[in-house]
Amino acid sequence: MPILALVRHGQSLWNHENRFTGFVDVPLTEKGRSEARLAAKALEGMKFDVAYTSALTRAQETLALILETLGQRVPVIRDAALNERHYGDLQGLNKEDAAKRWGDDQVKKWRRSYDVPPPNGESLEMTARRVLPFYDRAIAGDLRQGKNVLVVAHGNSNRSLVMKLDKLTGEQVVGLELATGVPLIYELSKQVEVLSKRETSH
Repeated sequence: MPILALVRHGQSLWNHENRFTGFVDVPLTEKGRSEARLAAKALEGMKFDVAYTSALTRAQETLALILETLGQRVPVIRDAALNERHYGDLQGLNKEDAAKRWGDDQVKKWRRSYDVPPPNGESLEMTARRVLPFYDRAIAGDLRQGKNVLVVAHGNSNRSLVMKLDKLTGEQVVGLELATGVPLIYELSKQVEVLSKRETSH
């Protein structure tokens, strides 16, 4: 049965600085690189046939470190459909500074509602509208062929995938926390129905 492993990239510089990152291309921290190697340890014993990642460096670097640590070379597909949610006018701002500017409640609404986007940015619903067609078109196609797939992306793009796989509502998925560098492993049927799911830990 095919395996799908979802990994959120390791800690980035702006994760560390508590800033909204979105589409801004920032590197991993040393801790983030260490998290990528720990993710690989959690995936030991699995052989992947193909890997997917976003157009952003922090996800690509995490994937490269995972594959290097596992000693595996597989085709890698990079696509902006898997990019982090676009945070619009919040990008680059420290989360506390954003709260001072717009108020705690408003920033929480932008971060934690399913369908309310920040100014000039994307809601989680809008993010899912680009992630899920790509999943259906590309990733699910590989899974139907029995391939084991590794996806290294971002908090909100992975949330969109978990929402589909776990059949969650928009309200349920916004409360879902995905830790950096911690793989979620799904075993799927050839019809891409979830048979089992497990979350690894560091």
